[in-house]
Amino acid sequence: MVSHSKRQSRFSASRPVIFVLFLVPALSGIVSTAKADYASIVMDAESGRVLHEVNADSLNYPASLTKMMTLYMIFSALNNREITLDTRWRVSSIAASQPPTKLGLKAGQTISVRNCILALVTKSANDMAVVAAEGLAGSEFRFARMMTEKSRDLNMTQTRFRNASGLPDLDQITTARDISILALALLRDFPEYYGFFSTRVFQYGNRRYRNHNHLLHSYQGTDGIKTGYIRASGYNLAASTVRNGRRLVGVVMGGRSSKARNQQMMSLLDLAFAKLERDEPRYARISSANRPLIVSTDAKPGVMETPDQLDAMFVPRSQPGEERARQIWGIQVGAFSQFRLAESAVARARAIAPILLESSRTMISPFRLPNGFIYRARLVGIAERDARKVCAVLKSNGISCITVAPSNRPAEFTTR
Repeated sequence: MVSHSKRQSRFSASRPVIFVLFLVPALSGIVSTAKADYASIVMDAESGRVLHEVNADSLNYPASLTKMMTLYMIFSALNNREITLDTRWRVSSIAASQPPTKLGLKAGQTISVRNCILALVTKSANDMAVVAAEGLAGSEFRFARMMTEKSRDLNMTQTRFRNASGLPDLDQITTARDISILALALLRDFPEYYGFFSTRVFQYGNRRYRNHNHLLHSYQGTDGIKTGYIRASGYNLAASTVRNGRRLVGVVMGGRSSKARNQQMMSLLDLAFAKLERDEPRYARISSANRPLIVSTDAKPGVMETPDQLDAMFVPRSQPGEERARQIWGIQVGAFSQFRLAESAVARARAIAPILLESSRTMISPFRLPNGFIYRARLVGIAERDARKVCAVLKSNGISCITVAPSNRPAEFTTR
């Protein structure tokens, strides 16, 4: 989290100055509208449906939720191969002089991109935010402009960044809705890196840093994403939680304390999950018209399939040729003794990687064994790159996954 300190931006050098500025709104165009008001929003990550909102478009200070965008920029550079996780960034004197919380490296030392990410996610280290900004853009000022431009690309229409950490700056503003958009973008655009947000403990040198997001430890299904606090913002939290095959993203801003903020988030998520259960069947989206549940019956009754046959997948012949042509790769998330377990595994995979699997179709294939059936759970009709990304994400969440590639025969697939 970000602490309140005298080493702040040009607009907030100390608490008394902040008080004067709030008395004189003319000094800044946003002072009269950005407050530490309570705001919240909860969204279904797969559909984008808003399940709850209060003051979701009110201007607030992001505090360390800012680091979500800093991490978005790092992940983007990784995807573009501008850097690797092993790239080492130098700590400048400016970075080393940032106020706590921080990792505490000295000027001239270096740190890997991987450890920089982990320090941002767990410790919410302000010095590492500046290290990343300077490593990617040369200066924090230029990096903040890049962050703001990216927020526009993501349709975060009311967000403006002035630094990479979230330290106090009256010009650095956002809304609960914009932060939820950013959380969804991190899930959608970087599934292979999203797993960093679920890191509970980061060890660097002889020290261990526990993630500030206590919902990772206390609220079932939570796998991210970020906390934030400065005095002007109150206690902020963006959270992402998966239950019963559904993923919710929630944002709470302006909490009175970290405990109250966490309790409020858990209550909102409980209510939202209950609403989903009331509004639609648990697996309705799998068997909807645009995502049919396909049960393949390629296995011949009474025939014992070989391991190679168990690894083969056949696209239903009833599909039009053009549609079959798009069904290139797939993934397998397990083979189960009961159909409902295969169905549940598919639902969980969709909840964890909803965007990458959006256009996929479910295939649950029964195969006869001497003592009964097994049900192989697969999602088919995705590109090779997406299949590999999905498997990486699922494995990082403790779910078995193998990619399934087409063989030489047009309709047949083999595992890799």
